[in-house]
Amino acid sequence: MKYGFIAIFFLACFKVSAQKSSSPNIIFILADDLGYGDIGCYGQQKIETPNIDKLAKEGIKFTQFYSGSTVCAPARSSFLTGLHTGHTQVRGNKPYGPEGQMPLPDSVVTFVNILQKNGYATAAFGKWGLGFITTSGDPNKKGFDRFYGYNCQSLAHDYFPPYLWNNYEKVDLSVNKTNDSIYSASLIHSKAIEYIQQTGDKPFFLYLPYTLPHGDVIGPHDELYSYYVKKFGEQPRTGKELTTRPHNMTPESQLHAQFAAMVGRLDIYVGEIVKAVKEKGIAENTLIIFTSDNGPHRENGGDPDFFNSNGDFKGIKRDLYEGGIRVPFIAYWPGKIKSGINNRPAALWDMYPTFLQLAGIANENKVDGISLVPSLLKKTKQKEHEYFYWEFHENDGRQAVLWGKWKGVRLAVNSIADAPIELYDLQNDPGENNNVAEKFPSIVRQINVVMKREHVFNPDWPFLKSEMVNEKN
Repeated sequence: MKYGFIAIFFLACFKVSAQKSSSPNIIFILADDLGYGDIGCYGQQKIETPNIDKLAKEGIKFTQFYSGSTVCAPARSSFLTGLHTGHTQVRGNKPYGPEGQMPLPDSVVTFVNILQKNGYATAAFGKWGLGFITTSGDPNKKGFDRFYGYNCQSLAHDYFPPYLWNNYEKVDLSVNKTNDSIYSASLIHSKAIEYIQQTGDKPFFLYLPYTLPHGDVIGPHDELYSYYVKKFGEQPRTGKELTTRPHNMTPESQLHAQFAAMVGRLDIYVGEIVKAVKEKGIAENTLIIFTSDNGPHRENGGDPDFFNSNGDFKGIKRDLYEGGIRVPFIAYWPGKIKSGINNRPAALWDMYPTFLQLAGIANENKVDGISLVPSLLKKTKQKEHEYFYWEFHENDGRQAVLWGKWKGVRLAVNSIADAPIELYDLQNDPGENNNVAEKFPSIVRQINVVMKREHVFNPDWPFLKSEMVNEKN
């Protein structure tokens, strides 16, 4: 009896201690080029996404969530650094030898670095795009214990690649290149599931920057694909097409079916992630977030017009109109997050302070993000952004500012000094169809002030050529 009492006492003490030191697991799923309207709960009519829809029904669905950019690398840089594209160190998709894109510099401390130093296990499975393994942007240097997938965004267009990276190991896949079983999206996802199944006592941060449904529009010709071929009335592949189109590239007559299958496959992966978490018995201590890196693409098989991928919004990938940067965002955490809809604007750079607060870690770095914990857990009042800022360095340079209901967009920044600003009233014109700049000159002037202030000079990302000359002088 005496020893039984002692055992119960120590078990009780251990339980209290574990509860006090417990930090949530965080799984962050980042789709690639998935538009606001590409999934059912955001209005998609042609593609079925039951698992993501269920996540939205049981969690919080944000209606005005923005990516960090309108293309891959800067969106990811904004996410990891907590800085918008006028401040973050990678602001575009510049190639960088020997492989990959321009690296995050040594000076960058990501929120993953901080989580790692505070006892989190960390891993990423998917597409990196922020520096080759030998550079300062190596994912292992930016806080990840393990990285598996594509280091280079350009190589990620090939869903049957010759190799992937497992930290510093080059995983050769060339032997089985014609085998559907090594479709890279499925392989990467299987490694992510294994990671969840094998997690230990440490809390973990799992980053899943999946490549779906980014172009090229390629995938296995399985039951899911066949389902959409029949649904859309498209023609099945012929023997000639099998021999002339490598790696299961889909003929144009079937691109719609394959794109739908890619989104549907992503939906299946989300369902399997939720299932793995539940089977592990960690669902009530695991936050799962689903979002996208930018608007829908029209490249290598994408057809946003057919699918209404940008919903009611103007623009697609590479635009700073709403359709290029407004993305789905769903947060799911059984027992902690109540189901509902959040209409407040938020952005990808808000994840930095959000995750640190959830982990109980003080944020000592200056960031542009604001913690969304109040919106997620509804225990305190949510602090809101005064404004949101974006800049884009392709297509002659672009800037955008969201200030309350007002949205300012400036084009041709690289070629025209003080280019005119378009102004839209998103409250009454969410589709940005009516430029009201002439009616509200004072609003335009204030947005212009924000644009000039928030673009902090970076020699790798100048706007006007004169900016570079003036800075050197």
